[in-house]
Amino acid sequence: MKRTLFAFLLLGSLFSFATPVGIYQRGTVVRMHMADCTPTHRGFVASFGGSQLQTDDTCPEYTLLSEKVVFVIVGKSSNHLIPLAETIDFRVHKNEMAVRIDDDRHESKFVIKEMVLRTQWDQVQKHIEQRMNAETGQTVDRTLLSTSR
Repeated sequence: MKRTLFAFLLLGSLFSFATPVGIYQRGTVVRMHMADCTPTHRGFVASFGGSQLQTDDTCPEYTLLSEKVVFVIVGKSSNHLIPLAETIDFRVHKNEMAVRIDDDRHESKFVIKEMVLRTQWDQVQKHIEQRMNAETGQTVDRTLLSTSR
């Protein structure tokens, strides 16, 4: 009886380590634009005032909405592309995000530029939308006034 129970526990633990199902989160890419690539600091001297590498290369910058957090991530090169409005699997490790697209075995690494709670991001987006609606309402009134003269 004890051997059977031990065998089942051992077998169950092997299956749980074989498929790391719970390590990925899901999110949706809602925005993308090209921005300057983040400089890579190399070593102790570079982080304390050493010369930074300036490149003219642009990298994709994405806004990724997850359930609780909104991430702004930057690709390490210009060929790190993610389709817009796509639900992707990702995991966070230190200041990097590993992204999987369409159950691909390969992960693309992105640098996390910003993080904000989803509730705060929703409030900011609502405020921006209200201001834009107010501004478009004012410009419509101005155009009506100028045409009536």
